[in-house]
Amino acid sequence: MDRVRVVVADDNAQLRETIQAFLCQQEGIEVLGTAANGIEAIKLIEESEPDVLICDMIMPQMDGYAVLERLSEMNLKRRPGVIALTALGRDDFVARAVNLGVCYYMIKPFDYMLLTQRVYEAAGAGIQAERIGDRMRREREADPAESLEERIANLFLTVGIPAHIKGYQYLREAVKMVIDNPDLMGRITKELYPGIAHRFGTTSSKVERAIRHAIEVAWNRGRIEALDEAFGRNVCSLDDKPTNGEFIALVSDRLRIKESA
Repeated sequence: MDRVRVVVADDNAQLRETIQAFLCQQEGIEVLGTAANGIEAIKLIEESEPDVLICDMIMPQMDGYAVLERLSEMNLKRRPGVIALTALGRDDFVARAVNLGVCYYMIKPFDYMLLTQRVYEAAGAGIQAERIGDRMRREREADPAESLEERIANLFLTVGIPAHIKGYQYLREAVKMVIDNPDLMGRITKELYPGIAHRFGTTSSKVERAIRHAIEVAWNRGRIEALDEAFGRNVCSLDDKPTNGEFIALVSDRLRIKESA
């Protein structure tokens, strides 16, 4: 198998775009198209016959469970391997999806490298999946503790920043860059934002706005106790949100302290 051909179905446009952008950067994966609902997903599958379908279970018009049922009725040369994505982790939902033939059931927010490995595995592309698995194992062996990516993801989850919004990706990149080079905190607009914009193919102003939105989402959820616990001290009040720079500094300092402990 030269390339794993993938269709992504999710009613969240930003999450669809993020998954598509990430997978397109991975070796041997081609995203054939994306769908906002089950009806669009079925049409794409009929037209392109992908190797893998990444499918949200809760979508308008036709949900993921109905898509799985339709797959069994379709005259396909090869049924795609299905990876179910959902925010619902109830045992009965999982069991229903498994009974309908999903290969993997992933709870949002999920790790994108793990999703990549699951894509290869669902397609039966064993060599690529083994390479990704080996890479992840090597990283864990090199650092038995949580990886930096995992610590950032867990911290963002704790404070209430959802993984599907663009600001999540930009914030994650900003934190990693500042941990590597703390001097960037003094050059946010001149170097940090432009560096992130270059990586994601966007503009500095869009990076700044998206990060601002992500911080506002966290503060609007009102989880001030979780914020205090995550940062190990009292942070700004719910009525006094930190600036982008203050938040990036808070997260970077917190993770740097844990890394050196």
